[in-house]
Amino acid sequence: MTQPAQTDLITVTIDGREIAVPKGTNMIEAARLLGIDIPHYCYHPKLSVAGNCRMCLVEMGMLAFDPATKQPVMDPASGKQKVNWMPKPVIACFTNAAPGLHIRTNTPLVRECREGVMEFLLINHPLDCPICDQAGECKLQEQATAYGRGYSRFIEQKNVKPKRTLLGPRVMLDDERCVLCSRCIRFSKEVAKDDVLGFVDRGSYSTLTCYPGRRLENNYSLNTVDICPVGALTSVDFRFKMRVWFLKQTPSIDTESSVGVNTTVWSREGVIYRITPRRNDAVNDTWMPDSGRELYKQVRAENRLTAALAAGQSATLDAALAAAAELLKSAASAVAVVGSGRSSVDEQFLTRKLAAALKAPAWIVGRAGEGDGILLSTDRNPNTRGALVTGLIKALPGPQLGELAAAIDAGKVTTVLAVNEDLAAAGLTAAQLAKVRVIYLGTHANATSAAAQVVLPALTVFEKSGAFINQQFRLQKFVTAVPGPAGVSDDLATLARLLVAVGGPKLGETATTLWPALAAEIPALASVSFAGIPDEGLPLDSKPWAGLRFGEGASLHFQPAAAT
Repeated sequence: MTQPAQTDLITVTIDGREIAVPKGTNMIEAARLLGIDIPHYCYHPKLSVAGNCRMCLVEMGMLAFDPATKQPVMDPASGKQKVNWMPKPVIACFTNAAPGLHIRTNTPLVRECREGVMEFLLINHPLDCPICDQAGECKLQEQATAYGRGYSRFIEQKNVKPKRTLLGPRVMLDDERCVLCSRCIRFSKEVAKDDVLGFVDRGSYSTLTCYPGRRLENNYSLNTVDICPVGALTSVDFRFKMRVWFLKQTPSIDTESSVGVNTTVWSREGVIYRITPRRNDAVNDTWMPDSGRELYKQVRAENRLTAALAAGQSATLDAALAAAAELLKSAASAVAVVGSGRSSVDEQFLTRKLAAALKAPAWIVGRAGEGDGILLSTDRNPNTRGALVTGLIKALPGPQLGELAAAIDAGKVTTVLAVNEDLAAAGLTAAQLAKVRVIYLGTHANATSAAAQVVLPALTVFEKSGAFINQQFRLQKFVTAVPGPAGVSDDLATLARLLVAVGGPKLGETATTLWPALAAEIPALASVSFAGIPDEGLPLDSKPWAGLRFGEGASLHFQPAAAT
């Protein structure tokens, strides 16, 4: 995120403590820098300011100046410039930094205001925290603990609102929990560019709904669930599956395109239950596509490969590696290597080493889709740039393996090593696959694995560690979230052992042990260690590939929407 120039800094005073913040900073963010939490519901740093909930009320004052002389008015008791405090509190989310601004966040007046707001919010709220899917990550629970009265003065019947309403295929609404913060409405309009949600009716009868004839079904709809501060919006897929306090959180990367959206994988006892976005202002802000949240289901797909095969029979990994090495060495110079833009930087490095040891040409398969201008790019490989940086390929890949098909038809290639790519999907016909001996390293069964003489099972991105280089040439790492199937080796270990078996050098079999060799050989990654890659990623020099046009079709960075 671009940092403002130092000349734009303004000093404000919060609870007697001074802090310099960029011009235009609202007081919720300024207080956060001092470790002071101002409670709020409707405010979100990446959306416009609505000022709906009034939970962030604070006392505000300005330094006093004599209106006639314009000179500071001093307080005789303290010897400091006097502060003129406003008689009524103001909302912090709509109060921006200004010279001489003072705010107080923890006075009796402020606390009384917050308790009053909480009382109104809870008047019609159901007492269903034990069964609410938001329990454990609910802001209403947290603030009720801090500012709730502990009893209710309300004796009338609560309003009954719609429950279990499907707003779209992936989002369900329990409207009696809604606090009318309008985050979901603003997100749909400002970020997803799908103005589909709104409030109807008035007062305590206000209800969230879709416009007539519309549904919340864009590819970013589940972000409304992420930012809902209460349990009003829930994911149909995750609803009532698991309590969040039981889940382990692991940082990862969305592999469906070259944007490299940062994600968090939520798992328990080796089972993944959901994927949510992880904030990275330089890449995806706090959002991700709905389609990327479904990727964890590939881990337990019915066609998952969990055992090695040699000549169509089950084999140990050692036996399958020996059979693969024998096929590759016996083919002499008639070998071709097909790597993958879905493999990590480390795996692509070893794939290139394998191609060099076999004196074989190497390709990767390009994937293209329509960019949505938000977080899905035209390039649907997460690591095309990694293949360029590691030297696995020299130019942008095409969607079809035309050159390889021609070489097979001409008899120049008799053996193909395919790494995480279905050769049939990339254009090779069944007749062409029948002409060659195929060694397939991959995660799921397909036409290539069915035609292969040797099948080596691999791990999904959730079961291993590595790094991708996204469309900004930003190096980003991911780490193991859940263990792989029993007996399935890490791709790096399989590739490293195969490299040694065909006469290549012995290199590391994990990301940590391999990276010294990788950094020593690749200039763009010099002095980089796997452990040293920061959480927000590491920008690389993209000048060597500046002439290549990738046709991204995706926004690299969001700016917070202007206040309205």
